[in-house]
Amino acid sequence: MEEDGGDAKVGMLESFMRNQQNSLKSLFHRKKSSTGRDGDGSPSPIASPKPIPQLSLLANSVVSRCSIILKIPTQDLQHRFDVELPESVKQLLTYARNFLEFCSFQALHQVMKQPNYLSDQEFRQLMFDMMLAWETPSVTSENEIKDAVSPSTQDSEDEDGWSLFYSSPTTMAMQVDEKKSVGQEAFARIAPVCPAIADAITVHNLFDALTSSSGHRLHFLVYDKYIRTLDKIFKAAKSSLGPSAASLQLSKGEIVLDMDGANPVLPVLKHVGISAWPGKLTLTNCALYFDSMGGGDKPMRYDLTEDTKQVIKPELTGPLGARIFDKAIMYKSIIVPEPVYFEFTEFKGNARRDYWLGICLEILRVQWFIRKYNFKGIQRSEILARAILGIFRYRAIKEAFQVFSSQYKTLLIFNLAESLPGGDMVLEALYNRVSRITTDVQSDVSSVQYMKWPSKLSPVSLILLEHFGLNLETGTNMGEEMIIVGDFCVGETSPLEIALKQSILDTDRAEAAQATVEQVKVEGIDTNVAVMKELLLPFIKLALRIKVLASWQEPYKSTVFVILVSYLIISGWIGFILPLILLLVAMVMLWRKQFNKGKEPKAVRVKAPPSKNAVEQLLILQDAISQFESLIQAVNVGLLKIRAITLAILPQATDTSAISLVIVAVILAVVPVKYLITIAFVEWFTREVGWRKASSDRLERRVREWWFRVPAAPVQLIRADESKKKK
Repeated sequence: MEEDGGDAKVGMLESFMRNQQNSLKSLFHRKKSSTGRDGDGSPSPIASPKPIPQLSLLANSVVSRCSIILKIPTQDLQHRFDVELPESVKQLLTYARNFLEFCSFQALHQVMKQPNYLSDQEFRQLMFDMMLAWETPSVTSENEIKDAVSPSTQDSEDEDGWSLFYSSPTTMAMQVDEKKSVGQEAFARIAPVCPAIADAITVHNLFDALTSSSGHRLHFLVYDKYIRTLDKIFKAAKSSLGPSAASLQLSKGEIVLDMDGANPVLPVLKHVGISAWPGKLTLTNCALYFDSMGGGDKPMRYDLTEDTKQVIKPELTGPLGARIFDKAIMYKSIIVPEPVYFEFTEFKGNARRDYWLGICLEILRVQWFIRKYNFKGIQRSEILARAILGIFRYRAIKEAFQVFSSQYKTLLIFNLAESLPGGDMVLEALYNRVSRITTDVQSDVSSVQYMKWPSKLSPVSLILLEHFGLNLETGTNMGEEMIIVGDFCVGETSPLEIALKQSILDTDRAEAAQATVEQVKVEGIDTNVAVMKELLLPFIKLALRIKVLASWQEPYKSTVFVILVSYLIISGWIGFILPLILLLVAMVMLWRKQFNKGKEPKAVRVKAPPSKNAVEQLLILQDAISQFESLIQAVNVGLLKIRAITLAILPQATDTSAISLVIVAVILAVVPVKYLITIAFVEWFTREVGWRKASSDRLERRVREWWFRVPAAPVQLIRADESKKKK
């Protein structure tokens, strides 16, 4: 920057910038340009600005660079902020941060119009400085941080914390520049303004992935490596549209997102039935393509855009159709004769398969989202572009840091919405945002768009893709002259972010609950049966007590019980029993909530069964399977006998059944239901009474003998044609 003589504050600012450039940490950070340049690299006509008293030194530095990019003096930017924005964002405690956002949002949108801005080191440094300044925007916050770092702490770091022996150069650089790191809140506020770098839905998960080994603080070297890798992926995606994808015969607006299997050592194996072919798998925003190695056949295309009941899920594969290796994904739809399995061979783990499963599901789900809300034209392309950018970010993290996300930490937008509690609310907020996207945005760009939620938004993700040479939409004006109006408001939180924060809170509860579930899972059939018996013990005791009453071992108690239940049924009070039980349970739950606050829940004490070796466990499992098979056989025999009676295979049994059904129908039509229930209860409960026991046993024997004489309807098993399977 040129000297602006005479002003002491300006001199102090310039001295600070020179000291920063000449410090030891400049070994690990590239020096900032001392001359302000605008987007096309020409010297800026804006003179060196005066620092704003409310801002910290770093915030003043960021604002001055923003004014150079916008070609607007800092005083004019501050005047616009004071005049045009509402009073709610100009409060004393938030003035500095909101003004910093006001300048940063406009500058980033201006820079995003330039090609290859991710390759520009000054852009990467400026955006990181915006995050640093967001954390300490005012002079007060800057002084608080300085006071928090005492000299004794610094001395101890010099003596103990610094070492020439680090696990990696990146770790060494991060420890040298430990003070210059960014927190999650600052990253989540600034990074999504540039859709190539982050998305508002997955920005928190992206931050977790970038800071997984740095104490939840983002360092410049990690951030810079991520941006540079992302830039390489954009350039690789553009080059993949050339000769390498010529055999695929891509349609207009179809972009190659990733391909795998070109290496003959690690191909992708396609399994159909018992046959397998090695080849190359390619994913676009519309379909999956499989190109067999050494064959002149046209690549197979599996369309992901149509509603054909498509299913993509992880699956086991192996030679000759065996299910051995957990390294494949299955694709199935109503237009594919039988499921297709794509096996990703690798020597250890299944990370390669998991990555492809994630990106394939992302495209499948974004196409479902488009069909659900019937998006057309520019809105359809914008939502596709958003999903494509998410896949590119996922690739960048995987290639730069070998980080693979879990279910709740995925970097893919629609996969995350599918797994998050309340993810449907996030998608609803996303729909409301996408429905406001249009190309008819006002050309008069001013700070007004940052003071309230705009009614019309630009297709920012789509514009960004086209700047990188990846075209989804044709016939629209997406040139540099198009205005970028994003869904960002100074000092405010968007409805999408509000829905996401609530979903994240619910996710934390879900993860905590899932952790307790994993802790209480036990192994072994006998052990699980013992746990179940202990949990159901109150109901088991109640059932045993009713069984004792029904056996009439204590005639007085049994008589009182049958008279009481019969009276409740006849008088109609039986309908209030269930509501009363539910009310009592609710009262007990509330009472325990009130008096058990802060107390550890008592663990269920279960007497573990004797330990058994592997052979004994297998015998128990075999016995359980045999019993289950016998139960299924008995049910099938009963159903076949009912079919035989219905089809009159045994006429005598059919006559008896028909007469019985007529009698029951007449009784149901004449006698009130409450009396029928009372009669059925008394009949069942008094079977063991001495004067009824003999006749009850005799009747039960006659019914059983009649049932045994009923033949089963015939069954014919049709085996599948094995010759078709081998094709």
